[in-house]
Amino acid sequence: MTSNRITDVFLDKLKEDSVEYRTLETSQYNLTEKKNAIRSLMNVRMPRKISVELLEAQNQYLQEELIEKGVVSLSEIPTIQGMDIAYLNHLSIWQGDITRLAVGAIVNAANSHMLGCFTPCHKCIDNAIHSAAGMQLRDECNHIMTNRRMQYGKEYTEPTGTATLTKAYNLPCDYVIHTVGPIVYGELNDSLREDLRNCYENVLKCCVENKIRTVAFCCISTGEFHFPNNEAAKIAIETVTGFLKAHPDSMERIIFNVFKDNDATIYHDIILSYNSSI
Repeated sequence: MTSNRITDVFLDKLKEDSVEYRTLETSQYNLTEKKNAIRSLMNVRMPRKISVELLEAQNQYLQEELIEKGVVSLSEIPTIQGMDIAYLNHLSIWQGDITRLAVGAIVNAANSHMLGCFTPCHKCIDNAIHSAAGMQLRDECNHIMTNRRMQYGKEYTEPTGTATLTKAYNLPCDYVIHTVGPIVYGELNDSLREDLRNCYENVLKCCVENKIRTVAFCCISTGEFHFPNNEAAKIAIETVTGFLKAHPDSMERIIFNVFKDNDATIYHDIILSYNSSI
């Protein structure tokens, strides 16, 4: 089956699955428009049973998309050079799409409902990860949250700073670790800083508990959650390096995944200055 045919089959199956969008006219769409429609229909789909036919069509489509994007292995990601302290040699900065990384786990900056982003084709990391993993990820998150609401009450939402492990499905990594970062509405304060530290600390503890040796962090709480980029990077680096110092053999590699040039520069500058100050 050709790549175009795989796209058409999955789009048709998604439309059949949807009451609201079953009659959506897509026959005149070009390939980009079809892919945007697919992502949009996946994004708005509420967690519920997925038919075998829909699941097969989705998995074939997402695996084709992954081949097109290209998988990035750990050996292709260099460590930061020039580190004087041994445990700092476990760090990498990698700029690009986190959904391409074949590592132990990638970190998702989730919201407190833990079901992914429902806004069609939104640019947030939560949307990107759920879209690349597939609809099973939302279903698993919903199962986890349903159990937690049964335990803690029907109004339960995921607290800031925790870490929740799920499968990765169509992603090349082994697991996804979801953490809810702090939202900055006004001035930054010490409580928000501590919440962000907890995100990094608890993700690393989750890795150790589950024998995950390599992890890629996104820039938690920046962007949609308005945490200042410089301050967020400083907290990320301080927390991660502090963990490595306390647990030097716990992790093979910790990757700071950035998407923008500005963030790459911020992380490089902070790590190099941190190394020289020790």
